[in-house]
Amino acid sequence: MNINFTKYTDGLVPAIVQDANTKNVLMLGFMNQAAVDTTLAEGKVTFYSRSKNRLWTKGEESGNFLNYISMALDCDEDTLLIQANPEGPVCHMGTDTCWGEDNNSSMAFLNKLEQIIAERKNADPSSSYVASLFAKGINKIAQKVGEEAVEMVIEAKDNNEQLFLDESADLLFHYLILLQSKGYQLADVTKVLAQRHKP
Repeated sequence: MNINFTKYTDGLVPAIVQDANTKNVLMLGFMNQAAVDTTLAEGKVTFYSRSKNRLWTKGEESGNFLNYISMALDCDEDTLLIQANPEGPVCHMGTDTCWGEDNNSSMAFLNKLEQIIAERKNADPSSSYVASLFAKGINKIAQKVGEEAVEMVIEAKDNNEQLFLDESADLLFHYLILLQSKGYQLADVTKVLAQRHKP
């Protein structure tokens, strides 16, 4: 990554930190090459503090670390986008973000669940239900989705709301597995829906 540290007089580049799951922007800091190197080596997002005039790992005092996931460079090669998983509030004011917003998203756990499915896909089938389904192949996965859909429909006709929600969750879980078995994610389906939408 060829970061242009010479564009600004202080030799620092802005680093925007985004939650890897919710995709919410958490904070803005500044990095020099040493901060980038430390972040990559230690897995904790580290900045160059202009007030302290030294490297500063977010959470070194509060314990609210930003666990590093990935780093991307913008088209001008002078701004970084950091993906991270936060441990606790990010702002020194005690809020989730430095803009006082809650760091949550209805899609956040689904994103995480897709990651878990991907991680378990190649696990030992004897120790992972997800891996056992993948080992049995697409026909078994598709059959399981069909079974869960029927069970959800049956519960929809009754008055037990908890059973209906449980079966809905089972269907969605197995649908995510089916999507991954076909090489897709929920975002691909969402894109199709968005294309169909006519304001």
